[in-house]
Amino acid sequence: MASEVATKKKTSAKAPSSAGLVFDKHSYIKWYKEMLLMRKFEEKCGQLYIQQKFGGFCHLYIGQEAIMSGMMSAIRSDDKVITAYRDHAHPLALGTDPKLVMAELYGKATGTSKGKGGSMHMFDKERNLFGGHGIVGAQIPMGAGIAFADKYKGNDSVTLTFFGDGAARQGALFETFNMAMTWKLPAIFIIENNQYAMGTSIERTSNVTDLSKLGASFEMPSETVDGMRPEAVANAIASAAARARAGEGPTLLDIKTYRYKGHSMSDPQKYRTKEEVAEYQDQDPIEHVLRQIRENKWMTEAEIEAVEAEVKITIEEAVKFAEESPLPAAEELYIDVYTQTDYPYVKD
Repeated sequence: MASEVATKKKTSAKAPSSAGLVFDKHSYIKWYKEMLLMRKFEEKCGQLYIQQKFGGFCHLYIGQEAIMSGMMSAIRSDDKVITAYRDHAHPLALGTDPKLVMAELYGKATGTSKGKGGSMHMFDKERNLFGGHGIVGAQIPMGAGIAFADKYKGNDSVTLTFFGDGAARQGALFETFNMAMTWKLPAIFIIENNQYAMGTSIERTSNVTDLSKLGASFEMPSETVDGMRPEAVANAIASAAARARAGEGPTLLDIKTYRYKGHSMSDPQKYRTKEEVAEYQDQDPIEHVLRQIRENKWMTEAEIEAVEAEVKITIEEAVKFAEESPLPAAEELYIDVYTQTDYPYVKD
């Protein structure tokens, strides 16, 4: 399948956008550090999974890092994020301690969900991460509900709901879009379009392959975005957020990206060619950012190597923390399920 995702043009050192963003030395160094942490964390997760350090499903984000870094340059700390089960990178980008993310993967009590959720259920209340969700498309109406709550409260926070190109075929999406536009909810619906629903290409699931058109029948403003470039992602999300904060309602962003690994760790990847994967790897977002840093002499090679060493230590510490953390106690089976306050008929 031919790739038309990323432009080959050189990005200027300071690229103004319609959203008023300016990308400078600080932006690129920050992106490099963020994306490198996500990439190396996920690579380590893949190794640990093969070593059977933890079980269950495991979906890696390798190749898609520009979406999270771009998002972080466009949102506020009071904005909300909800996503699907490919969710390790989301808390890392939002600032969750990598130790807690790794501990959750290990099913340990110190994890982000007390070890009860594992790979597909990362939450962080303090950073407004409303979780990864294992049911395909379930988070789409949930995201609208979170946005409705903010509108009801009268604040100008925005909810970003992430889902894949496969989940975009769920009926709940259309019901959600209808309500979101009718009520002008402060929401951004983001398709992390990595071209495949598990192993099924977009072309095999619908005659509509331009997923930005899914909002058309609801007159929802929509845009196709280059998901291999954090600049493009930041611009698009910032514009959509400004629109939402102004009370103008939701936006649909079809962010085209690519996962270098399989849908999950058990995926043999027989549905695509090595040449196709290589084509996207040539557009790698980390290499793109690093190229800008080197061309503008924003970091020396020694400083770049120091960042790599720091990330390596961070991940080693996360693994050590996870391995040394305790498993949840047996009584945790009955905690965080129901409370007597919420359900008076539940007896102690």
